[in-house]
Formats: sequence, structure tokens, C-alpha cells
Amino acid sequence: MELGKENTVKAFNFKRQYPDFLFPGKTQYVTKDDDAVPIESEALLDTANPFTYVKTYKAIRDWNPDLVIISYWMSWFAPSLGWIARRLKKHCKVVSILHNVIPHEPKFFDAPLTKYFLSGCTAHVTLCQEVSDDLTSLAPKALKISLFHPVYIHFGERIPREEAETKLGLEPGKKNLLFFGLIREYKGLDILLEAFNKLDDSYSLIVAGEPYGSFVKYEEMIAASPAKDRIKLFTRYIKDSEVKDFFSSADLVVLPYRSATQSGISAICWHFEVPMVVTDVGGLKQSVGDSGTGLVAERPDPECVAGEIMRFFSDENLRTLCVNSIKVEKDRLSWKTFTKRLLDFSDNLYKSL
Repeated sequence: MELGKENTVKAFNFKRQYPDFLFPGKTQYVTKDDDAVPIESEALLDTANPFTYVKTYKAIRDWNPDLVIISYWMSWFAPSLGWIARRLKKHCKVVSILHNVIPHEPKFFDAPLTKYFLSGCTAHVTLCQEVSDDLTSLAPKALKISLFHPVYIHFGERIPREEAETKLGLEPGKKNLLFFGLIREYKGLDILLEAFNKLDDSYSLIVAGEPYGSFVKYEEMIAASPAKDRIKLFTRYIKDSEVKDFFSSADLVVLPYRSATQSGISAICWHFEVPMVVTDVGGLKQSVGDSGTGLVAERPDPECVAGEIMRFFSDENLRTLCVNSIKVEKDRLSWKTFTKRLLDFSDNLYKSL
């Protein structure tokens, strides 16, 4: 939306991102009962069908853009997006936004495929220093700029805590911890479940997000937990309109990740002004700890995570300090600032190439 304020913008989208047998969730499509923000786009690309590569390339070329921006986050997309990018580069500048360069769960084929995609682009935008360093390791001569993950603003505003807790069926008066987002091994939900066992009964844990893969391990941990009655599960896709309910209920969001670059969850936390406890992996310490918007556990293990959670609640001034820092970050990490720096970067490419 911010790009469209002073530019003519058109979105070209996926017809299908993954074959069904490779997709770990329930669905990769927006369903009729979903209420995600509608984005007008032309759905053309099927990553598993090379004939759609040609169709997508021709459609974008015929629209005749000055700049093409491609979002990239894993090597599965490298063959299709790389093929399209290297052909579009003959007609215009192609800039990638790199959410990840080296995946959280790497495979042997990631590096060569990602190199193929990177070489097809004119330049690259990374969202944290960790990803910028990964980019340098694979493409030392690549033109790049390191920006930031903008704050999400499309989930609505906070609602009263009591209203949110009632909607979610939560017991009032607890210190509510929130684990939010896709449930994958590297995100460390098992670490948080073990940490939660070390907390007293004044705490409750909300787990909200769709499992990518089996949830059996976590179910077994919860069943065996002495704190199981204080763990509330919402293990499904969370609609955009529901996000405010979870963050309005939360005192603290916990990201016990085993590995990370930046996190989109932190961008939601900043919007709703909810502090975080994160682990010292990837770019989380830089984005959360250094900015004062949360606390950083030294290691991704239950003792460290539980210790930081208890430290947060033991000092009533910490929440105030974190929220004040979040308010500063919300202004600095706006979409307006991000878009301006992105366009300034792309304009300079025209001058230098």
C-alpha cells in the first residue's frame, strides 16, 4: 500500500507455491472463511510447472515495469523465481527482498539453488544483519542494502484485555505468555513447554498457530506436564481478524527459537506494544535486546528461557521500559521509512548501472 501512494504498482502472485505432498500445513490458499487483507494480484506462477514460468515472465515483461521486487525466503522458489528474474533483468532492475538466504532447517541443495536465484537479480534487500552476512557468504560481490522488518499494521488495534480473554476462553488474572506463529522444530515450542513447567501457577501459556508437521511430540509433552491445565492450545491457522485477540491478552510473547534471522512475530509485537523474551540466536538479540523491546535468554534452553520470563515479571518497571522502547521502534520501523529507503536504493541503481 505504501509503494502505491506515489507509484503505479501491480502484483503478480502464485497460482500454487508447493505441490500438496510438500506442503506441511492444511492449506496454502486463502479460503472463503478467511478474512486476510485482500490484495489485487494476478495469480500465474506454479513453482512445479515450468510452463507457468514463461507465462509469468511474459506477463510481467508486457506490463513493462521499471522495477520488479521479488520476495524470497527458501530455496524451493529459486528455480522458478531465478528463471524469471534473470530474464526480466534484461528489461528492468530486479531487486529481491531476502527474508532468509540460508534456511533455518538447511539442506545440501540450498546453497546452489539460492546462488542461482541471487545471480538473476540486480540487487538485494535484507531485513537484518544476519541475513546480510549470509548473503555475503554466498554472493560476496552482490549489490545490497540491509534494512529492517517493518511493523505490521493490518491486524487492527488492541482491544480491552478482559474482552480478549473472554473471546479466547482464558482464565482472568494470570500472567499470560504467548507463543504465536507457525509451529516448526526450529521455533522451540518444546523448549518453552519445558520452561513453563518451572513457573508457578500464576502463569498461563497460550499456544496459537498452525503446526507444520506432526504435533504429536508436543501433545505428549503437554499431557505429561504438571501445568497442562494452564496451557491453552489454538493449533490452527489464525485469521487476521483474530490476531488482536491473542496479543491483547498477552503480557509477554516468548520466542524460544533454536535458530533465527529476523522474526515477523516481533513486528506484530511492536504493533500491539507487547514485550518479548527471545533467545540469543540470529538477529533477535540485535532487533529485540539492543532496542530494549524485550529480554534475551542467553541460550535456547528451558532454564534460560524460564529465568528471563521470571525476571520480566519480578520487576514492574521492566514492562514500562520495554513498552516505551517499542513506541520508539514503531516510528523508526514504519512502512513509510522502509519504502523510502527501498526506492532510494533502487533509484541509485539506475545511476550506477
